[in-house]
Amino acid sequence: MQAANKITIIGIGYKPFDKKTREIILGSDVILASKRLLEVFQGYEEFEVVRDKVSVLNNISETIEFIRNNYKTKKIALIASGDPMFSGIGRRAVEEFGKDALEIIPDLSSIQTAFARIKEPWDDAFLISLHGGPEPAKRRRLPYGIQDIPYLVERHNKIAILTDRENNPAVIAKVLSLSPVAHSLSPMLYVCERLGYEDEKITEGPSEEIAGMLFSDPNVVIILSSQSVSPAVKPPSITFGLVEDEILHSRGLITKDEIRSVTIHKLRLPQAGVFWDIGSGSGSISIEAARLFPGLKVFAIEKNTEQILNIKKNKIRFEASNIEIIEGVAPDVLKELPSPDRVFIGGSSGQLEEIISLLTKKMFSGIAIINATKIETLAQATAELQKAGFRVDMSQVSVSRTKAVDNGNFLSALNPVFIIRGTKNGEKE
Repeated sequence: MQAANKITIIGIGYKPFDKKTREIILGSDVILASKRLLEVFQGYEEFEVVRDKVSVLNNISETIEFIRNNYKTKKIALIASGDPMFSGIGRRAVEEFGKDALEIIPDLSSIQTAFARIKEPWDDAFLISLHGGPEPAKRRRLPYGIQDIPYLVERHNKIAILTDRENNPAVIAKVLSLSPVAHSLSPMLYVCERLGYEDEKITEGPSEEIAGMLFSDPNVVIILSSQSVSPAVKPPSITFGLVEDEILHSRGLITKDEIRSVTIHKLRLPQAGVFWDIGSGSGSISIEAARLFPGLKVFAIEKNTEQILNIKKNKIRFEASNIEIIEGVAPDVLKELPSPDRVFIGGSSGQLEEIISLLTKKMFSGIAIINATKIETLAQATAELQKAGFRVDMSQVSVSRTKAVDNGNFLSALNPVFIIRGTKNGEKE
C-alpha cells in the first residue's frame, strides 16, 4: 500500500533552501502561499522552476479546506513565514490534520532574527504575540492584550512582541508612554521592519518618539528596560495559599483566604481541562487554580472594568498565562467558550437560573460550586441545581480571625458563606 502523502509546511524568509527542502519543493504537486509570502518566495532560485505549481490563497480557512480536500491525492507544500511553530500556521495545521500528517521545516523566526539584528541575547526574553490573525472577524483570543504591555514591562526587562496592523509599534509605544509605571523604567523600543526583505530597517527610540512614527509591515517590536525588575513585583514562590494582601483587589472585594481554600478543595480540579470562574472579581480563585494546575485552561469571567484591570495585573504578576480573561455578563459571554470540566460561580448578576440552564445545554459533566452569603441565594442555587439534575450538598463556613484590642486578642467573625456544590455524572462528592 502506498504511504499517505505528508503535508509539508516550509518556513521561508531568511535562508536559502537546504537540499532536502529543495527536493520537497521541486517534487510537490501544489505549493500554497499567501500574496505576501509569494513576494518572498519569488526571491528564491527554485521559484522559476515551480511557479506553475504555486497557488495563492490569502484566507486561512480556504487554505485549510483546500489541503483537506487534496492532500491524500496530491503532494502539497505550504509556504509559511519563518518558523511555522512560533505563533504561526503550524499550530492550526496540527489541530486540523494531526502530527502524523505533517512535516514541518522551519526557517529562522522573526523574533530570533530581530534579536540578532540588534545584537541582544534572547534566551532571557519574554515572548508574546499580539498578532490576532489576518481575518478580523475570526481573530483568535490571545493570552495578553496591548493594554497588558505596561504591566509586562514591570515584570520583564526584555520583551519581544509579534505585531499586526491593529497592534502596531506606534500603538504599543503610545500605551507605554501613557503608563507611569512603565515610563519610570525608561524602556527603549526597537522596531524591526520587514526583516529578510531588501528594505529591512531597524528603528530605536523611547516610547514617546516611537509613538509618533509610521512603520511598514511586517515588523517586530523589542522592548528593553534600563532597570532590572524589582524583587517586590516577583510572585511568591509558594504554589498554593496566597493571602489577600498579595492579590491586588478593590475595596475588600475578594474571596477570603479560608473560603478560597475550601472552595478549591471542593472543586476537585483536574490536572488538565477547562475551568470557568464566573464573577471572578479580582481573580483570586482563578489565580490559585491556574498556579496549582498549569495544564488547566482557566476562563475568568467578569463584567466590572475595575476588577478586569485587577485580574490582568494579577495574571501578569503571578505569571498565570493559562488564564483567559473574558469581559462581560454571564451567560451571554459563556456561549462560545469551550465546555467546562469545573465551574465556580462567585457572582451571577441575577442570572443564576440562566447560567445553570446553559450548563445543561452544554452537557456539563463535573462539579459546579456556588458561593453565597444570602439565604435567598442558597435556596435558589440549591433549587436550580437540583432542577438541572445535579446532586447537591452544602457546607456553611464560618471564619473568625484574631483582632488585637487593647492588651489582648479577640476573635472577630467574618460573614458566614454557604458553599453549594452540584455534581453530575459520576464525579465524587
